[in-house]
Amino acid sequence: MKVSDYLFAITLICLATAIWFRDITWMNEAADTLPILVTLPLFVWLGAPWKFTDLSMAISPLPLFGSAILFLTGIILNLTLILALAWVFLLWLWLSSRLEASCLPRLKKLLVLPLMAFPWVTLDLQVVGWWFRLSGAWMTEHLFTLFGSTVSREGTQLIINDLSVSVAPACAGMNVLQSLLIAGSVLAFILLGNSNRYWWNLFLLLGIAWISNTLRILALTSAAVLVDAEFAMGIFHRWGGWLVLCTVFALSYLLFSYQEKRLNSEAG
Repeated sequence: MKVSDYLFAITLICLATAIWFRDITWMNEAADTLPILVTLPLFVWLGAPWKFTDLSMAISPLPLFGSAILFLTGIILNLTLILALAWVFLLWLWLSSRLEASCLPRLKKLLVLPLMAFPWVTLDLQVVGWWFRLSGAWMTEHLFTLFGSTVSREGTQLIINDLSVSVAPACAGMNVLQSLLIAGSVLAFILLGNSNRYWWNLFLLLGIAWISNTLRILALTSAAVLVDAEFAMGIFHRWGGWLVLCTVFALSYLLFSYQEKRLNSEAG
């Protein structure tokens, strides 16, 4: 690495720090914060070995200008996702100009990790959280009706056997969702990184996350109905996020490892 590379890396670190600290509401709990903060070290680890070329290729001013426009747009619209995209684009401009060509195909697949290193899921995608809650409430309504309970629902508010249950914003699991996507992306890269299946399996992670979060809502509601609300909102609720994380990890591992075995058998 040359002096210019270190300067570019320092610039990226400063920009990343500015994005992280522009809104610190995502730093409520260590369990939600740590997965985001370890994502960039994971990117460095999985991307090794880093083979820098001796030839220095200048970055075209036009892409740099495009990155600056993206940063400005993200600031004006107050969208962390756009800021994250601008940062990742700038990172790629630097890496693609300094690394050997043989490293680039692998790193393209890993760029999802730097993108997930910023809390845009928690800060920008609240509408996704609302749909997670609404669909979870709908599934809960129909399941309890199937088992003979008296259920009425209005939006995310449920009344089951005269017990009022609210699928609150905390049940959307948006902080957990970001952690799920990070863990699932790492697992997908390790098992399917050498296949084009890697890309569309990333989209499957959203479906797996929805299934797991819906199961969490069902479990919490069942605990409230069968035991009491205090039990459901106590330790059962606190550990619900970890239950979702473990479920997604298990489902993702089964799905990805099955595909890996299929690919190996086809190659053999």
